[in-house]
Amino acid sequence: MEFQEAKEKFISTWGSLGTLWGINKAMAQIQALLFISTKPLTTEEIMEELQISRGNTSMNVRQLIDWGIVTKTLKSGERKEFYTTEKDVQELARIVAKERSRRELQPVIKTLKEVSSIVISDDAEQKEFAQQTKALYEMADTADTLLNKLADQKQNWFNKTILKMFK
Repeated sequence: MEFQEAKEKFISTWGSLGTLWGINKAMAQIQALLFISTKPLTTEEIMEELQISRGNTSMNVRQLIDWGIVTKTLKSGERKEFYTTEKDVQELARIVAKERSRRELQPVIKTLKEVSSIVISDDAEQKEFAQQTKALYEMADTADTLLNKLADQKQNWFNKTILKMFK
């Protein structure tokens, strides 16, 4: 496989994976392109490489910046903005884990805690509701706590955790 074909296949596959994870395809493709790029890229370079519109590029770059995955860099003497992404795979995974916890798990945990603490009567349906939502709350809270502890380990957290599981 030639380099250009491999590059396009990687970016395309990363975009498809992104949709499975609930992330916009273009957003995932932009991150993939920046991840494999040897230098920071401008909006125009991203647009040209991925064949996407300026609006799509700008909106998705802003979202990636909000996630803490992409950063804006300035070059001396240049008026254009340049973008780059975290290159350390472990650090990238840590950032994504922390952000997914903040955006997805924590709001669900808050809701589950609220709804599982209702005052219940002797009604079987109310008891079942309280029991099941409390079980979900406890599981989600434990998963979030574990995820945050792993992500807070910073250096090689993923590899160390996986290795410990198989020892």
